[in-house]
Amino acid sequence: MTESHTSPAPAAFSYPGHGANARTGVAICHGFTGSPLSVLPWARHLADQGFAVSVPLLPGHGTHWRDLARQRWQDWYASFETAYLDLADRTSHCYVAGLSMGGTIALRTAARHTVAGVAVVNPGLSFYDRRVRVVGLLKYFQRTTTPIQEENSSVPATDDGDYSLTPLAAVHQLRRLFAATLRELPAVQAPALVFKSDIDAVVPPSSLELLRSRLGSRDLRVVSLPRSGHVATLDADAPLLFEESVRFFLEHANSTHTRSSMPPTAPLETL
Repeated sequence: MTESHTSPAPAAFSYPGHGANARTGVAICHGFTGSPLSVLPWARHLADQGFAVSVPLLPGHGTHWRDLARQRWQDWYASFETAYLDLADRTSHCYVAGLSMGGTIALRTAARHTVAGVAVVNPGLSFYDRRVRVVGLLKYFQRTTTPIQEENSSVPATDDGDYSLTPLAAVHQLRRLFAATLRELPAVQAPALVFKSDIDAVVPPSSLELLRSRLGSRDLRVVSLPRSGHVATLDADAPLLFEESVRFFLEHANSTHTRSSMPPTAPLETL
């Protein structure tokens, strides 16, 4: 299978903001094996509303799956964290947001920085496939797997710049990211908005259950997306997602949250 992508090519997206919302920033993180194309309509909608928006292209994404196989989860996180800090320096209130693994990274950012709020779409914290427990060993015998295909989704597989193959070395890193984020969820104190598709073949319901039980913030709202699959930012409920996220950002823009960093944590154990 070829690794070519549809036009436009996967690339980072940035908008400086305008009007009354120009001082409110939203840093958005795309998902695992995908690209900013998966959240581009969301980012553009926010830009149209005047928000300052940043969507980085994570290392190993938007090129070839072999590049992804060489990256650590810390590289993905550091790339997004840098984009968030840059946007926070240019705005008065800065939110973090993300899709799937991007939601996981946004949550970890919210645990380590006092963000204005966090909005996530089908965030991943667990897996359907139990074989992921031994993926650290399996990756030495099987280099890649095929991505999960959703029959209920109206989104063509190539629309979000996703890879046609998934390296198991990267899945191992994803598992480590989930575990690291779960440990830090109690530190999240910012308001949280979670969009959850009713039928999601990629992220199991247990991810939301883990988020509910471990999130430090008492301000958590879950919005159901009844007509969408995993990549809900490109699916039938996208207009609802866009409208509710704008409402959330505007509601909390004048809160007392200001940016600050947590002290470095101890090195993570090997999973």
